Amino acid sequence: MHDIAYIRANPQKFDAAMKTRGGEPVADHILALDARKREAMAKIQDAQNRRNGASKAIGQAMSQGDKERAEALKAEVAEIKAGMPEWEAAEKVAGDELDALLAGLPNIPADDVPEGADESDNVEVASWGTKRHFDFDPQEHADIGPALGMEFETGAAMSGARFTFLRGGMARLHRALAQFMLNRQTGERGYIECNPPVLVRDEALYGTGQLPKFGEDSFQTREGHWLIPTAEVSLTNSVREQILDPAALPMRLTAHTPCFRSEAGAAGRDTRGFIRQHQFEKVELVSICAPDDWEAEHEHMVASAQGILEALELPYRTMLLCTGDMGATAKKTFDLEVWLPGQGAYREISSISWCGDYQARRMSTRYRPEGEKKTRFVHTLNGSGLAVGRTLVAVMENYQDADGSVAVPDVLAPYMGGITKLSPAS
Repeated sequence: MHDIAYIRANPQKFDAAMKTRGGEPVADHILALDARKREAMAKIQDAQNRRNGASKAIGQAMSQGDKERAEALKAEVAEIKAGMPEWEAAEKVAGDELDALLAGLPNIPADDVPEGADESDNVEVASWGTKRHFDFDPQEHADIGPALGMEFETGAAMSGARFTFLRGGMARLHRALAQFMLNRQTGERGYIECNPPVLVRDEALYGTGQLPKFGEDSFQTREGHWLIPTAEVSLTNSVREQILDPAALPMRLTAHTPCFRSEAGAAGRDTRGFIRQHQFEKVELVSICAPDDWEAEHEHMVASAQGILEALELPYRTMLLCTGDMGATAKKTFDLEVWLPGQGAYREISSISWCGDYQARRMSTRYRPEGEKKTRFVHTLNGSGLAVGRTLVAVMENYQDADGSVAVPDVLAPYMGGITKLSPAS
């Protein structure tokens, strides 16, 4: 949600920001609705003041025995009351239309975000690691996976496309990755482990920006609950409609959860393999902080995700996303892209975003700075630390051997019960 006061003061700048996100000029429409709402509010306030004044005068006239004046004043009050519903309805119509318009608009990009149309305009800002030299042609995970327990056909048989069944050592390696990530983020990076609901109401998806515009990307139950597309929804909404103690900020939260996405906007993309699934798991990172601390929190979150890849010795690069490739709620986003030798390409494994007060306004989440009476909106950040399935893919492709086996990274040894290699079934 946007600050209407900012739009009043900067209509041209606001339109320019929306243009970089692929939108049309909309400030004039916003300000016209705002003017209608404010006019109606002024009329209501004026009517209330006149009604209160007339009601007080009725008492005075009655105490003075002036019944004629009292009756005239009563008629005036009745006339005022009869006219108020019109203005109350006008305020509601304009307010609802204004709220719906603002709720569907993306966030304003930060000043240092490069302008661009799509991922081809993203900017590489850093890279880490040395790509492994293979003395054989490395295979894609989808080719070596089935013999190791990554059963695409089994998943599809029971659930359809974009579902996978993991078995044996493959399932254990997947679990080991999640446990390692969660232990690293809680034990070394200061995040508080949470176990949130994966079914939420409309207002939760609205709060983090998936509704009203992106509902088709998520699954909804017959009872009306939504399956979370990411634990960002549950973790961020855990402070919904609260006034937070500044001493509790920054609040760093993490959770390992299943996630569910319809992938409505990804028809035909990554239909093969384990990259893009309807059901997958992530270790999500969320931070709620004071406005002045967002940059430090963003750096901390990026480093927290990078640390997992470095511990696993997986080469990656860090990309600053352009205006056309960022998610709608973000002001600034860094993507981490891991190297997949089987594909011969970098693929996104974590997207780490600063949302400013965009989500906080939708959730009505504030804090009261020490020594101040007025509250302010917090800032929110979120990112994957990491996507478990995509990390499994990266391990498979980077740690594969010519015989189709996959070595277990050293840092996962404590979680694997002595298993050091996944070998193809004979």
